[in-house]
Amino acid sequence: MTHRNGYRTDGTSAVEFVAVQADPRTAEGSHIDPALANRLMIDVIHDGDWIPDEFLVDSDGEPIPDEAFIGEHWDERDWGACMVAEGLCRKLGIPGYHRINIARVIMDFGRFPGLTRQDAGHLDRFALNYPFSEMLGFRQQRAVLERYYDEISAHFESAVSTSITKIAIHTYDLRNDSGTVRPEISVLTRSTSYQHESEMPFGVFDPMYPDVLAEYTADRVLRDRISLTFEKAGYTVAHNYPYTLPDGSIEVRAQVWSFFVFLRRRFIEEFPDCQGAPGFEMVWRMLLDTNLRSAESEALRSYLFMFRRVSAEADIAFSAARTAYERVFNFLRATYDDLVTEFRLSAERMSTLGIEVRKDLVYDFDNERIPTNPNPEGADAAATVLARAIHTYFAEDRPTKVPPREFHFHGHDP
Repeated sequence: MTHRNGYRTDGTSAVEFVAVQADPRTAEGSHIDPALANRLMIDVIHDGDWIPDEFLVDSDGEPIPDEAFIGEHWDERDWGACMVAEGLCRKLGIPGYHRINIARVIMDFGRFPGLTRQDAGHLDRFALNYPFSEMLGFRQQRAVLERYYDEISAHFESAVSTSITKIAIHTYDLRNDSGTVRPEISVLTRSTSYQHESEMPFGVFDPMYPDVLAEYTADRVLRDRISLTFEKAGYTVAHNYPYTLPDGSIEVRAQVWSFFVFLRRRFIEEFPDCQGAPGFEMVWRMLLDTNLRSAESEALRSYLFMFRRVSAEADIAFSAARTAYERVFNFLRATYDDLVTEFRLSAERMSTLGIEVRKDLVYDFDNERIPTNPNPEGADAAATVLARAIHTYFAEDRPTKVPPREFHFHGHDP
């Protein structure tokens, strides 16, 4: 049922693929090659309206009143993002988009698993959002991740594995906290850590991941084509403003995941005898655990980089994994320039980017806070321009060759 405050309590799946019928009127002008259409992933992760009944009671079993969270729900939801995504799919001839149904006020899949504290900044949050991170009990908190976060993770991993471009549609507030007006469109293609530190943080992803790959998450020609097309249509556009991609965002996690999938393929091609060996399989599971949900992988990270002890029974397996890790590390170091060049500049490297559309363009609000009415015409206008940009990119701009480049290895010795 739909609640009077704009959320619903009935639902069956935290995530789903929403089929969209192509618009035949735009087939000639903006539909992309059908072979590419199935490899272009559109997703909306913050426009969900489902708050399961099991999370509307607190840790003592008492009902949680709407007043305890409804303001955060109104603020956190990307109102109108699904309208933009649907319009984009319709105009490009894409079969549909991926939508997370669970409300962001409960859980944000664009963050690493964990609990968000009350005063956390926008880029310092974890998946279990405030205030539910404090109102729910331990069993409920665990259920949010095991039932919903992991379900979404499996869905997105399957979709990402066959995609060459992933575009996340978001909407953001009219103003910054200071009161200044934000651009109408922002294109996000850089991780927060790389923006501020020019490297990835130690202890989040494996240190083998090349820092240079965090410089951008999408082909810069695609980014600039989108910007140019919107500007020519009269929209104001920014890059990575007023914030960058959180390190826990799907866009950054997908880049790390896809690089280690690529590294595993190249390693096994060179050393086929290592395929399926328990130590190597343990290492690959750790490297591909970019959602940080595996206790085994966390234990191996701790063993490798914090030199923590394991039980005598586990030591044989962990020692084999350490030997395997060293071989993978040495392979990457020896072939670094070739591998990074191939992955970084290849036309087959997946581009992952976020598109922020200012909320007032696609939704009406009371005092800029309480949503009142959708603006389908505004959403359709933004989707039309974005579709035009993407069509032009795939028809004219997308690179097919890898120019020679040289990079330098900065990995940490295991």
